[in-house]
Amino acid sequence: MIFGFFASPSLAQPRLGWGYQIDGLAAYQGDADLSEGGEFSASRIFLRTTALYTFQDDTSLGVSASFGRLDYNFSQANNQPWEDIRDIRVAVPLRFGVGNATTVFISPQVRWDYQSGAEASDGRTYGVFAGVAWKLNERLTIGPAFGVFSQIEDNDIDFFPALLVDWDINDRWNLNTGSGVGATQGPGLTLSYALNDTMNLAVSARYERIRFRLDDDGLAPNGVGEDKSIPVVISFGYNPNPGVSLNVFAGAELDGRLTLDDANGAELSRQSYDTAPLVGAAFRVRF
Repeated sequence: MIFGFFASPSLAQPRLGWGYQIDGLAAYQGDADLSEGGEFSASRIFLRTTALYTFQDDTSLGVSASFGRLDYNFSQANNQPWEDIRDIRVAVPLRFGVGNATTVFISPQVRWDYQSGAEASDGRTYGVFAGVAWKLNERLTIGPAFGVFSQIEDNDIDFFPALLVDWDINDRWNLNTGSGVGATQGPGLTLSYALNDTMNLAVSARYERIRFRLDDDGLAPNGVGEDKSIPVVISFGYNPNPGVSLNVFAGAELDGRLTLDDANGAELSRQSYDTAPLVGAAFRVRF
C-alpha cells in the first residue's frame, strides 16, 4: 500500500531557527485479485507533525511524531487475515555539514505497527536511517544512504540501501529522492517537470514493505502480517508558496504480496496480488 509522494527535493536547506511542518495523505487502493482466490482493497490515512531547529552552521535537529491507519477489506469474510492496522512513529532527525560540500543525515526512529486490538508494544521496532550527500556542483547533490531496523521477530534485522539525489537536469526537469509521507522504507525516486513556478508533474516509484503484529483472534492469533509492493504513480503538484505543497496522484501497485506468519514466526500463507489501481492526495505545510 503506497503512502504518498512529494516531488519537492528532500535535500533543500532549512531556514534558521525553529521551523514546523505538518503533512499527511489519504490514499485508496482499488480491488486486487489474490492468487488464492478472492480480492481485497485498502485505504490509508497518515498525519505527521515535525519541529526542527536549524543553527547558524546549518546543523539541524528536530523531532517528528506521526499516526497512520491502514484499513483492509477482504471479499471473503471467512478468510480475512487482518483489518484495521495502526502505524505510530517517533523520529529524531539530525543533519550537519562536514566541510563546504558534504552533508550527513541521521534519523533514529521508533515505530509501532499493530492491528487494532493487539498490544502496541508487541508491534514495536526501532532503527536508524542515515546517509551522506556531496554537492558536486550547483545542480547535483548525491550520496549513499542506508536503513537498519529491528523487526517484530526479536532476532531479525532489516537492512536496505538507498540513494540520496537532488539533480536539476535543467531549469524544468529534476530527479530527486523527495521524502514519501509515511513511507515504510527509504526514499523513493521522483522525476518531476515544472510546468511553471507553482505547478509540476511527476512520476514516482518506491519499494514499500510493512510488517505488523496481529491481535489474538483471527487466522493467526498474535501472529505477524506483511504487505509489500512497488507503487508507481503520476502526480500533479501545486505549490502556491514555499510553505505549502498539495499533490494528487494516480497509478498502480505492482508486484504485491501478502504474507501471514503465526506467533512463532512460521509462515502460514503467502499470496501475490494483481496490479491494483491507486489514487490519493497529500499535503505539506511549513511555517
